Amino acid sequence: MALSELVHREQPSPNRDERALPVSMAVLHYTGMESAAAALARLTDPDARVSAHYLIDEDGTVTRLVPESKRAWHAGRSYWRGVTDINSASIGIELVNPGHEWGYRPFPDAQMAALLPLLADICWRHRIEPANVLGHSDVAPARRQDPGELFDWELLADLGLALETPRPRIRLLHENPGAFFLALERFGYDIRDGRAAVRAFQRRFRPRIIDGEVDGECGALLFELLVARDDLEDGGERAS
Repeated sequence: MALSELVHREQPSPNRDERALPVSMAVLHYTGMESAAAALARLTDPDARVSAHYLIDEDGTVTRLVPESKRAWHAGRSYWRGVTDINSASIGIELVNPGHEWGYRPFPDAQMAALLPLLADICWRHRIEPANVLGHSDVAPARRQDPGELFDWELLADLGLALETPRPRIRLLHENPGAFFLALERFGYDIRDGRAAVRAFQRRFRPRIIDGEVDGECGALLFELLVARDDLEDGGERAS
């Protein structure tokens, strides 16, 4: 399906500039505002200085705000796998949802049905690896919670658009917390605020318990995720 068939309307945002890096990531957000209209108004307000490439309403309407060739202002201060200019390296997609402040709720089927082909098209054109399809909380763990624990990451994983959450059969306690955090940093997270980084990891891969505490289940999940990611990025040549 052509991109023109996936986008329903255009509402250009002035909040853009030139990229300094090639696109290697997609970052998913929720709007965290009371209504879709309020979110659209903010994303196109020059005084707000925020934007995204796409906005997807709960009914599945996709609005393009910034051309993919330009740098949208959606990630703010952020970090992933050594990259600090996430805005330059990513496509930003906002999903209309009131968020934790205004009555967080599941993402409707129509919204997800619009997201999936759009994201698949973006990942195919830019050759974005599943490990680099991220939530805002992944790249800014100390500041953000979105898209949050109700987002269906497993649906994306089933389609090869995100890393699948492992189901570890054992618990893995690292020799000390530092070893876990080194592995978490290697996976991609900014670990300067350790508890925030653990909460972000849990929100993404173990949403039933989000307490910021390193435990054996988190250790096992992280180990298996690193192996799976490295295997995928090596083209499946590495033995699992």
